[in-house]
Amino acid sequence: MNDYYLLGRSGLRVSRLALGTMNFGVGGFHAAYGRSEEEAGAIFRRYVEAGGNLIDTADFYTAGESERILGRLIARDGQRDRLVLTSKFTNSVDPSDPNAGGNGRKHMIRALDASLRRLGTDHLDLYLLHTWDRITPVEEVVRTFDDLVRAGKIRYAGLSDVPAWYAARAQTYAEAHGLTPMVTVQLPYSLVDRAVEPEFVPMAQSLGMGLTVWSPLGGGLLTGKYRRTADGLGGDGRLAGSAVGERDWQVVDALATVAGGLGRDMAQVALNWVVTQPGVASAVVGASGTSQLDASLAALDFTIPDDARALLDEAAAWPLPKPYSMFTPGYQSWIVNPGLTIGDKPAGYAPPVVNGAHA
Repeated sequence: MNDYYLLGRSGLRVSRLALGTMNFGVGGFHAAYGRSEEEAGAIFRRYVEAGGNLIDTADFYTAGESERILGRLIARDGQRDRLVLTSKFTNSVDPSDPNAGGNGRKHMIRALDASLRRLGTDHLDLYLLHTWDRITPVEEVVRTFDDLVRAGKIRYAGLSDVPAWYAARAQTYAEAHGLTPMVTVQLPYSLVDRAVEPEFVPMAQSLGMGLTVWSPLGGGLLTGKYRRTADGLGGDGRLAGSAVGERDWQVVDALATVAGGLGRDMAQVALNWVVTQPGVASAVVGASGTSQLDASLAALDFTIPDDARALLDEAAAWPLPKPYSMFTPGYQSWIVNPGLTIGDKPAGYAPPVVNGAHA
């Protein structure tokens, strides 16, 4: 895993797969599938040894244990400078205090200071708003991000799980006032959840934000470990017993066909598909152990053929709601004279640059 992408319109180079650490620790909300520090350490070291550099955590993962464990692992391995250490804020740390949660300046600064203490570092390379709180003005968030960059406490800023209009407003406000830009938006995206495509992908591409993807395996549905039963999903996992729609089963069946033809695991094909989609800079992968991590890392070692990708895209297709269905090439032909051919400039419009000089 030695090729890296620039994150958005920035100079920050990140791995195509990020290490998710939501299961580092056995406390709090994520305790049911948490891993001990020893188990987490083995996963962390394997990821770093493979060339990975993007580490994703949050202040409320395993009630703060994820950050504490990461801090000790990073210090023990002496890897702080080569890592892109990322954490997130929003969730309340004290239900009795109305300012101990949300995205306001007061909580934002306090949450960062607490994360830095747990991680044992004086700065984060990337700091993300975790979830839109519906009330904090976007201008307050952007200006606070800028203050934290100027103070040297964070290097880059980004957003997670916000509406597209909110992300666009944040970026345009930052551009208009010369403030720290958003370099990423972190969102759920997979073959069974393509809702980000009509709005977020073009928004991110246009405004210089690289997409970082969470739940690229559809919560585990795309791993192949579940089977269809009369009572819902059968199998051993968190989704067992859940209801699954017919479209999702079509995706699973197509994925199994493609994976079989390529001699790959279904999870590897699903992960490869996500990472190679337009606008995606990196996908966040978690692991229960080093063997699962190794399988995820191997998802970058092959290319999905065009016919196989077309099969997946067809199975995973979903009807675009209006107005997005009005922006397809077929619909757009009604807008201009149907007898004319109008499109983007051809690739050869400007002379290509080869080795620094025009060909």
